[in-house]
Amino acid sequence: MNDALGDLAVLAPAPAADGAERRRRVRLPWHLRLRETLTAYLPMLLMGLLALGTWWLVKNTPLPEVGAALAPPRHEPDYTMQRFQVQRFGADGTLRVQIEGDEMRHFPDSDTLEIENPQIRAVGADGRVTRASAKRALSNGDGSEVQLFGSAQVVREALQRDPEIIFRSEFLHAFLQTERVRSHLPVQVQQGTTELRAQGMEYDNLSRVVELKGRMRAVFAPPARPKP
Repeated sequence: MNDALGDLAVLAPAPAADGAERRRRVRLPWHLRLRETLTAYLPMLLMGLLALGTWWLVKNTPLPEVGAALAPPRHEPDYTMQRFQVQRFGADGTLRVQIEGDEMRHFPDSDTLEIENPQIRAVGADGRVTRASAKRALSNGDGSEVQLFGSAQVVREALQRDPEIIFRSEFLHAFLQTERVRSHLPVQVQQGTTELRAQGMEYDNLSRVVELKGRMRAVFAPPARPKP
């Protein structure tokens, strides 16, 4: 019995010790309690300050100038070439277009070439050669479409039984891949001993059709007799 009471006497003071510890904590100075409170809430305060700073940066970051980004490029050449020669080849490696001239200017906004005194040579799928020349030319990037200005001439060389055809005008619009030539100005067409003149023209080599526009004049000369 004494042994049991002895055990109780040892364990009984524990609640009193807890109460004393509680009273000791209550009596902490105010600045210590403030420091403990700040320490407990410091992570939350830092997160709030970070969110506030992010919001401020987003609100005050200048927007990109949309108008400047959408401004179209100016019509100015990005490079020029003097006394040049440009060649383009087909997928099989054969020469398709060759362009020469005194000066060439490339305009990136329209991907066009402006050429002074051009000399153009194109080879069709059937091997027939077309030559074009003028004082000035305006070509697309791959040379398949050419506008000729001033003393313009397009010559389709003879091929087997097809005689040579010559087109002359102050303006000719040649489509080298589709083998078409057109003009809205007075034009002269010569094939062999036949000569046609008109106020305008549409020529399609694939269909072998020449459409003459406006007033027309034709000269049919007899072919030269072979020498005996």
